Amino acid sequence: MKIAILGKPFDEDQAAFMQEMMDDLLSRQAEISIVDTFHDYLSRHITLPEGITTFTRQDSLAGNRFVLSIGGDGTLLDTVTYVGELQIPILGINTGRLGFLATISPDKIAQAIDALFKGHFVLEDRSLIRVDTDPDTFGDINFGLNEFSILKRDTSSMIVVHTYIDGEYLNSYWADGLIVATPTGSTGYSLSCGGPVMLPQTNNFIIAPVCPHNLNVRPLIVSDRSVISFEIEGRSNNFLLSLDSRSRTVEAGIQIAVRRENFNARLVKLNHVNFLSTLRSKLNWGLDRRNPAGIPV
Repeated sequence: MKIAILGKPFDEDQAAFMQEMMDDLLSRQAEISIVDTFHDYLSRHITLPEGITTFTRQDSLAGNRFVLSIGGDGTLLDTVTYVGELQIPILGINTGRLGFLATISPDKIAQAIDALFKGHFVLEDRSLIRVDTDPDTFGDINFGLNEFSILKRDTSSMIVVHTYIDGEYLNSYWADGLIVATPTGSTGYSLSCGGPVMLPQTNNFIIAPVCPHNLNVRPLIVSDRSVISFEIEGRSNNFLLSLDSRSRTVEAGIQIAVRRENFNARLVKLNHVNFLSTLRSKLNWGLDRRNPAGIPV
């Protein structure tokens, strides 16, 4: 079985779990390939087995059965851009903080690897958002798992985002910015702006203003079959476009449209982990003394 690994630096006390993971994969005769930057980091903290290959962003991951993302949710978002339309299943191992997408804790790595080889998991397709701009802004990696944002950049003044759905005028948002979030991104930036939580398989986008100046403007749910386009105004000539963790400065007059991408991100979920249990554990839902003790939180 061929397995690709991407990751970010982790705490020293987690090195033993990483060593155990590598030894486990080696004992199962897995063909391991590690992204070059993480390979350099790992080689200084654990003993890597012989025969491991490396890859860069320019290399295709075709032929890999799984991709392991070691880090936080941001690492998994970056991993999605490496996989792209190949839709290779991604297992998120959480060595970061919240771990809403990367749900496997370091002490559960051995259990997770065993589940991969035994087939004791489910695959969950997550919709992606695609951004097209003129002039081009994000190049070939113009898709994201969480959200697309338009934000003010270098001034305290608000911006105005004129918004259209399938060519029909929706609203002009006077605000610090505007977010278009996927169901996966509903628990991210959009949530902090008052947006609703959506189940992963919901076929919608959330349009959520960032600090709107009009108090009766609220987040809106629209079908992800829609094409949402924007025009931006403001006292500044520069604005910020953000696609997950990738940000670009653009000038006024840029043409922007977002839609659902033609392919999905495919996440590996172990049988005991689902979105509802993650909601309860990560957002502390159900922590109420009135709830019966027998109900799992």
